[in-house]
Amino acid sequence: MKPAAFDYHRPSTVDESVSLLAEFGDDAKVIAGGQSLVPMLALRIAVFDHLVDLGRIPELRGIRREGGSTWVGAGTTQATIEHSADIAGAVPLLARATPLIAHVPIRNRGTLGGSLAHADAAAEYPAVALALDAELQAASVRGKRSIPAGRFFTGVWTTELADDEVLTGVRFPVWSGRTGFAVEEFARRKHDFAVAGATAAVELDDTDHVVRCAIGLFGLGPAPQRASAAEAGAIGNRITDVDAEEIGRQATTDLETVPSDLHGSSAYRKRVGAAVVARAWRRASEEAAHG
Repeated sequence: MKPAAFDYHRPSTVDESVSLLAEFGDDAKVIAGGQSLVPMLALRIAVFDHLVDLGRIPELRGIRREGGSTWVGAGTTQATIEHSADIAGAVPLLARATPLIAHVPIRNRGTLGGSLAHADAAAEYPAVALALDAELQAASVRGKRSIPAGRFFTGVWTTELADDEVLTGVRFPVWSGRTGFAVEEFARRKHDFAVAGATAAVELDDTDHVVRCAIGLFGLGPAPQRASAAEAGAIGNRITDVDAEEIGRQATTDLETVPSDLHGSSAYRKRVGAAVVARAWRRASEEAAHG
């Protein structure tokens, strides 16, 4: 099939792009790398009268350190993130999640902001942003605002972004000290969307006690989720006393809306989820303890 007819707009600034969105309202849709939207347009799952292309806006691209955080422009490609030494050093969880996304040609075009705004529950970046308590920055003709990742993802392919807003960048806190990070997922085929996946971050003090941790889940609900109960159970304990398998069970026991489809039943996804959480926790804690 072919997309329905639309008018194509290619703004060169954020101000120009938000003006177009304000002018056309619900009839307009932004496109970044287009790796998710273009197939949906081609199949006419999505139909819009106006397409606003953000791909030629320089201010939406880049990586820079800002005090205790790292800012990544929403238009920064996944390939750029994958090969960035700055990201590998400051936001290891983001760097390690990136090679798991689809295939190289897709990462060459796909963007950080595109993945987050698309909000696929089985995607890696939303779970990373959620686990790290990232701040997502948005702009409209009404001004700019910062949205915590914990409030950004609201449901299946839906976010806190208003129809007239553009995601401009993401600020990731930089963890320091004795830290470890891991991303684990299970897919039917390499680079498919994950049946279940987990991100884990662990920080230890000098006595090997867990002082901070974060576990993000993807593929296990209508939106990415935090395993808050499992995190709370680990904090304050010596890392050698925390059982990875129990962390996996705690992370998945109370999940209520785990999908069931051709790739697996809800119960199957929960079992796989518990296993990938345990694996991610084990890797992250070993890295924190031993470097």
